[in-house]
Amino acid sequence: MNRRLPALAWALVALLLFVGDGAAQQRTAATPAVEAPERSGIEGAWTAQRYLLAGGADHEVRGRIFFAEQDWQVLFFVMDEEGVARRGSAEGGGYALEGDRLLFTHEFNLSGGHAMEGLPAADFSMTVRDEEGALLEPTTIELDGDALTLRFPSGNRMTFRRR
Repeated sequence: MNRRLPALAWALVALLLFVGDGAAQQRTAATPAVEAPERSGIEGAWTAQRYLLAGGADHEVRGRIFFAEQDWQVLFFVMDEEGVARRGSAEGGGYALEGDRLLFTHEFNLSGGHAMEGLPAADFSMTVRDEEGALLEPTTIELDGDALTLRFPSGNRMTFRRR
């Protein structure tokens, strides 16, 4: 099996390094090294864990989702049984949160990858939309301490741990 990352994977890795590096610089400049900042709600960085599909497939995911005051970004890879990244997605935009209802605004998307159980192959795609033309995705969240579950309209779920 060829274990070299396709061009999409390298692009997503570069994006994660860029996003992650900027977030680390902000944290370092704004907070002392000895204690983590107090966080409330969903704001901050979360580490991706599982992608649970409505049809029953359960995939390991690696990556991060970041929530700022009004904006979000996610970069994740869906891993196969051998630990190889087979699909990836980088997305972002604005969001609104009211109780357990999270409304994602999808302004940016970079995605693609191989077919996996429960997921058809997806051609490489780049999409940029103005805020007015962005797709809206009403999502339900479950927040339990350092565990976050996003429940999408499709019936799929993604789980995260606070970083």
